[in-house]
Amino acid sequence: MRKTNYLFTSESVSEGHPDKMCDRISDAVVDCFLTADPENARVACETMCTTNRIMIAGEVRGPGPLVNESNEVNQEIITEVARHAVKEIGYEQEGFHWRESDVMVFLHAQSPDIAQGVDASGNKDLGAGDQGLMFGYACRQTEALMPAPIYYSHAILYSLAEARHSGAAPDLGPDAKSQVTLEYSEGKPVRATSVVVSTQHADSLQQADVREIVRPYVENVLPGGWMCPDDEFYVNPTGRFVIGGPDGDSGLTGRKIIVDTYGGAAPHGGGAFSGKDPTKVDRSAAYAARYLAKNVVAAGIAEECTIQVAYAIGVAKPLSVYIDTNGEGEVDEVRLSAVLQELVDLTPRGIREHLALNKPIYARTAAYGHFGREPEPDGGFSWERTDLIDDLNSAFEAG
Repeated sequence: MRKTNYLFTSESVSEGHPDKMCDRISDAVVDCFLTADPENARVACETMCTTNRIMIAGEVRGPGPLVNESNEVNQEIITEVARHAVKEIGYEQEGFHWRESDVMVFLHAQSPDIAQGVDASGNKDLGAGDQGLMFGYACRQTEALMPAPIYYSHAILYSLAEARHSGAAPDLGPDAKSQVTLEYSEGKPVRATSVVVSTQHADSLQQADVREIVRPYVENVLPGGWMCPDDEFYVNPTGRFVIGGPDGDSGLTGRKIIVDTYGGAAPHGGGAFSGKDPTKVDRSAAYAARYLAKNVVAAGIAEECTIQVAYAIGVAKPLSVYIDTNGEGEVDEVRLSAVLQELVDLTPRGIREHLALNKPIYARTAAYGHFGREPEPDGGFSWERTDLIDDLNSAFEAG
């Protein structure tokens, strides 16, 4: 029996969090290769950072001057890509500075064993870049059709980042975390019971100062009347957060996959997104599953929808497509699965073409969630479109 009255918590981390810093650099490398060769570029890139050091490793395929005839990656270009990402986020600190950090590049050519399984040839279609299972989810808790705790956790940090970049909050640093606990009544979120925000700050500020800087941004993000009691509003609970970012803690690509998706409110297949080109189904199929789930909910077919897809490396067609509307859907789930697969080709090539994923649109996804964002004119966040509503309604009216 499903719970209707409960508390649920999700967290987010800012663009300056060490792990998110690494996600951003890895995705900037993806964008660099897709800009050079949208159709044939391949990237599987991991980044690690610590005090004034950035290490980038992985496998790639791309044209000159990114990769020369000897399959050697141009370290100077990749180094500049990394420095630019760090500069945009705003790190100019003694322990981590975009210009002063030592950047080490260990990217190498893609394995031919992987390439032969993934590339199209003869009558063989483009295969999946790896085996695995991916999930998509949507619900009616917010206008973005996202679970409310993760949606508001992201929104708090995004608003603080905007204030920092604009100069409205110059004493805040790039590294920050948020955590929102919401009370649910009859299955719907009704208020925040606690909010936690930890943010890097100037040495001159005391904890109480930071609390009052942060407070209005939290209050403006949450719906009216939702603010938690004052004694449950925690800002920098340790009392001080001056040393932050990679100088305070090492970072690594792909360590914040729950932050990237649904904040724990829905399953996750385990694969990270950042640093991977769209032939990797860890990324593209998770985007497609979100796209389908969102359209199901937006069409009024279900109040919430979970979709799982599964793949084998080198095989184009998905092994399974599972739909769960939590027993409250308006249509048969088996029929819904069949209709969705008729509307969208869920092979890696089909997903990439339908959502136009082979574009340099990934660095912007690295922080504040890959889902629940607005589709952008250049194709960014295309998986957030709700352009299947009419087709879904027609299919079930006709059926």
